[in-house]
Amino acid sequence: MGRVDDKVVLIAGGARNIGEASARVLVAEGAKVVIGDLLDDEGKALALDLGKAARYIRLDVTSEEDWKNAVELATREFGKLNVLFNNAGIFNLSSIQRYKREQWQQMLDICLTGPFLGIKAATDSIIAAGGGSIINTSSIDGLRGTAYAHGYIAAKFGLRGLTKSVAMELAPHGVRVNSIHPGRISTPATDAMPADMIPIPLGRPGRPEEVASFVLFLASDESSFATGAEFVVDGGTVQQIPTRA
Repeated sequence: MGRVDDKVVLIAGGARNIGEASARVLVAEGAKVVIGDLLDDEGKALALDLGKAARYIRLDVTSEEDWKNAVELATREFGKLNVLFNNAGIFNLSSIQRYKREQWQQMLDICLTGPFLGIKAATDSIIAAGGGSIINTSSIDGLRGTAYAHGYIAAKFGLRGLTKSVAMELAPHGVRVNSIHPGRISTPATDAMPADMIPIPLGRPGRPEEVASFVLFLASDESSFATGAEFVVDGGTVQQIPTRA
């Protein structure tokens, strides 16, 4: 038996990187998945590759209508919704003096309001399924400050807080809500960065599959007593205080 047999999972930002790795491991462990993204070609190709256990839907996380449609697709195609994985996100940088309000708002819209709208849209269906799990991708930048990443930091700290308030509200309904805090994860974008830009005690970036293993755990009943918690996947980065020999 798989670790998530008979569970239905909606993944926002599911077409590539952590989202793709999570979709693959969830299906391999018995789940049905709905992949939501704006990357239509990649999302459709992934769903086709995963077969009858997967569907793709175009999902702009800032659109309440898109969220409604994604939840309805999950329940129509697979009969219910057990798990929401809020994984969509963007990143931008600028000095505080030059950080445009439009940059700030875009970051909050996608990385904080998007998960809020997803939780709002999915909660009734998850409760109707008998409870389940909501998983939010924050970041180690939801635990610390980083220069120039002002909107990203604010959104990821906000998502960390939203995770906790929703966890307390939904606990009586059997819905667990937790956040994952990845550090540097190897993707085409991050692989272009200097290797020593972020010192990592374990000596390397993480792999999307390593984050996906936490998603699998939190989607499964193995995490049945975890809610409102933070799961850090960063090779020790946030624990390190740089020192000189």
